[in-house]
Amino acid sequence: MDFNQLKRNSIFDRKSLVESQKSSAPPQTPASFRAFWEAMPDYLKASDLHNLVRAILSAKQNSHPILYMMGAHSIKVGLSRWIIEAMKRGYISALAMNGACMIHDFELALAGNTSEDVAESLIDGSFGMTKETGEYLNRWIREAADQSRGMGEYIGQKISESDFEYKELSLFASAYERNIPLTVHVAVGTDVIHHHPESSGEALGKTSLADFHRFCETASTIGDGGVVLNIGSNVILPEVFLKALTVARNLCGPIHNFTTANFDMIQHYRPITNVVKRPTLGGGVGYTFTGHHEIMLPLLFTALFEFDSGQ
Repeated sequence: MDFNQLKRNSIFDRKSLVESQKSSAPPQTPASFRAFWEAMPDYLKASDLHNLVRAILSAKQNSHPILYMMGAHSIKVGLSRWIIEAMKRGYISALAMNGACMIHDFELALAGNTSEDVAESLIDGSFGMTKETGEYLNRWIREAADQSRGMGEYIGQKISESDFEYKELSLFASAYERNIPLTVHVAVGTDVIHHHPESSGEALGKTSLADFHRFCETASTIGDGGVVLNIGSNVILPEVFLKALTVARNLCGPIHNFTTANFDMIQHYRPITNVVKRPTLGGGVGYTFTGHHEIMLPLLFTALFEFDSGQ
C-alpha cells in the first residue's frame, strides 16, 4: 500500500462534532446558580438536561401534566422537602409510587426516621417487623378498600389529618392537601407490611387496582406537551406506565408528543425501554440521566425554581 496516495481533506472543510461556539468556561467566582447553569457545555447530557428543564417549564406554563414516578430511594436520601416544594410550585401534577415509598413516607411522618439496617436485622429475622408500620398502614389499606378508595389518596388523608410530629415531610399528605393525584402500585410480597398479620391481599389488590385506574386517567392527559419523569424505579413503575399508556391510547386515541426522562444511578432495561424509548416512538423525546439522586434532583429542581417565569 502506498500511503502517499491517501486522499485527505482540510479541517476547515470537514464536518466536526465539536465546535468552539459550544465550548464553555467556568463562571466568575463567586458564581450564582444561573451563571453555573449557563456555563455548562452545550453537549450530550448537559444539553439534554437543559432541554428537559425547558420542556418542564413549558408544560407548567401551558398547564400540561408533569407526571412524577418514583421509587423510594429519593425519600431515603432526604429529598422529601425538595419534592414537596416542587409540588407547591406546580412542577408535579401527579405522583405514582411503589409500595416502599408509602412505607418510608409513613415512617418519616410518624417518627422522623426510616430505613432500618437490612443486613443486620435480616440475620435475626427482625427485618420489617416494625409494629407501627405494619399496624397503621395495613389498617388504613383495609379501610380504603371498605370505602372503595385508592391506597394513595386515603393514606395521604390519614397522615394529613393525624397528629404525627413530622407529617410536614410526607409526600402523601402534601399531595392530598393540594388535590394532586398520588397513586401506589404494589407487588404483593415486596413490601415489609405484607408479612404482618394485619395484611390483607384482598385490600392490597383492590386499593392498588383503584390507583392503577386513576393512573390510567393521568396517562391519558400527557399528549402534546406533557412530561413524564421516572426517578429510580427499575421495574414496577416502568411496567405500570407502559400498561397505563396502552389503556389510555386504546380508550382515548393517539397520545403522542410528550417528553420522558429516566433518572437513576444505573440505567436499566425496563426504564430505558418502557419510559424513554417505546412510549415516544410515535412522537416525542426521551432522555436518560445517570447519577445519584441526592445530586441530580436538587440540580433539576434548582434549575426549575431559578428559571420559572423567566426570573
